[in-house]
Amino acid sequence: MNKSEAKSRIEKLRKEIEEHDHRYYVLNLPVISDFEYDILFNELKTLEKKFPEFIVESSPTQRIGSDLKQEFRQFEHKYPMLSLSNSYNEDDLRDFHSKVLKASGGHPEYVCELKFDGASISITYRRGILSRALTRGDGSRGDDVTLNIKTIRSIPLKLSPEKVPDEFVMRGEILMPRAVFDRLNEERIKADMAPFANPVMQLPER
Repeated sequence: MNKSEAKSRIEKLRKEIEEHDHRYYVLNLPVISDFEYDILFNELKTLEKKFPEFIVESSPTQRIGSDLKQEFRQFEHKYPMLSLSNSYNEDDLRDFHSKVLKASGGHPEYVCELKFDGASISITYRRGILSRALTRGDGSRGDDVTLNIKTIRSIPLKLSPEKVPDEFVMRGEILMPRAVFDRLNEERIKADMAPFANPVMQLPER
């Protein structure tokens, strides 16, 4: 692919991705799957890496992912909450394994499980008592949603202090069961409100 072809394809991908972002985040009417979206996004990132002279600040790849909200107080994460990268082929997995071997100097074992796409939360317990809950935010800082988290009855407010360190940080995903999501939409429809298209809306990243 020459420079002229690359520039044309990059511009087309940007426009297409921006249209899908608008349908997903603004209209709540996505027309492609997350997998199909990731394919387009990864192609754009690959082309921009190969042809950096065509990178512009307005490109979707230059958007910094964050779910920080102005109405919440923000605090620093003790440990950065990094996001995971997608992988759709064996080469990506082998590359990941090579990096793990190099970083660990050992032979790790892997555990695979289904990915739950919820709201990432970091919860800190001090002396066994739930002290603070933060959203992922930008990975370094997160919104303080402690009061919201305390309404979720499956999250303990108190742990056995003899079983955990004085300061214990736990990371997890907040999920909404499909039945609850369907019931919420029924209530919105009865109130003449548009139903939600997705159980979780993540801004500005998918």
